[in-house]
Amino acid sequence: MPELSHFRMNLMRVGYLFMGVGLVIVKWPLLLHASSLPLFEGVVTCLLTAMSLLAFLGLRYPVRLLPVLLFECVWKLIWLAVVALPAVLAGDVDNATGAVIFNCSLVVIILAVVPWRYVWQRYAMAEGDRWH
Repeated sequence: MPELSHFRMNLMRVGYLFMGVGLVIVKWPLLLHASSLPLFEGVVTCLLTAMSLLAFLGLRYPVRLLPVLLFECVWKLIWLAVVALPAVLAGDVDNATGAVIFNCSLVVIILAVVPWRYVWQRYAMAEGDRWH
């Protein structure tokens, strides 16, 4: 497995920092009132707060925490494809949906810092772990 360059790892750190700080600004203030939020809004707040903590850990271990960046890419791309795109095509985007579309579209920054060739070699082409 090829090593990632220091530049590439530092680029990943930019992605972790962007993700972590963004979630600190948006979700951490809600955490203090999570018990009074609607059920799924409280779940999302706690989940994304945990993601921000993992993102900050990714500053120290950018390669080991790569699945955090992959999860961020995958869930946002799925949401944009199956929720946002149909709403946009139907002309049915309200202010709340528009705000989420904007926030999810910032995934382009994470997509840009992920070392996709390394991901392909490490997760798609590498031999899997033994089952027994």
